Amino acid sequence: MTSHSKPLSESDLERIIPPEIKNDEFYQLIETLARTEKLRYVLEIGSSAGGGSTEAFVKGLKDNPHNPLLFCIEISRPRFKQLADTYKEYDFVRCYNLSSVSVDEFPSTDTVANFYTKTPTSLNKYPLPLVLDWLRQDTQYVREAGVGSNAVEAIRTDYGIKHFDMVLIDGSEFTGMAELKKVYGATIILLDDTNAYKCYEVREYLLNDPAYELIADDQELRNGFSAFRLRRSVEHPLPIHFFTIVLNGEPFIRYHERVFAELPFDWHWHVVEGVAA
Repeated sequence: MTSHSKPLSESDLERIIPPEIKNDEFYQLIETLARTEKLRYVLEIGSSAGGGSTEAFVKGLKDNPHNPLLFCIEISRPRFKQLADTYKEYDFVRCYNLSSVSVDEFPSTDTVANFYTKTPTSLNKYPLPLVLDWLRQDTQYVREAGVGSNAVEAIRTDYGIKHFDMVLIDGSEFTGMAELKKVYGATIILLDDTNAYKCYEVREYLLNDPAYELIADDQELRNGFSAFRLRRSVEHPLPIHFFTIVLNGEPFIRYHERVFAELPFDWHWHVVEGVAA
């Protein structure tokens, strides 16, 4: 299936769109958690123009006694401009016109098409060629819009953050799982569009992860949402340690390093080179 690039000015990402999370159950959940939880660092991936979930975060966080910071990530240039203008008077809101992921972290067209065919979700309301065109637009925008990528890593570095206290994953339709790997270990993880490609697999992963418990879930509201909390017993989980004895194994080492890099938790790999006794 072939798609043709359009000028960046014609991308859907160059338009300001109305908020989706607005005065509904998920909006109220975000506002309540933002107000009542013990928070220091809060991350919103996919802030858009700031009229939806960002508004809910700000309403709650401005009354939070722990004085948390809210980091807002939005790649769209016009949406970011409106976002930054809207919250410029709020010192605790820090806005980043960056991508949460690099082009290489997007799924392939075959991966998306396979999901579309085998996993019925709300995405199937749209024809597959249109869905794949959204994928093309998103990857083109990351390549050509002149904004940097790896926003989560940049924020971590700037503020010395190991784990965020609360995260909303609501970025591109195609990057939910890649974003989970960057924020895994956060105390509270909020997911939008769980009945679509964006966060379908993320929700399934966390439902089967003993480190997290489901605290809110509605798959009928819009395209579904879920909220998970890190269990207290593993609030600061120890890293998993791998031990490998290897002799002349450079190709093996290089391959498995890439595999380990995909794991969504802290790990250490101890490689002992030489002949075993």
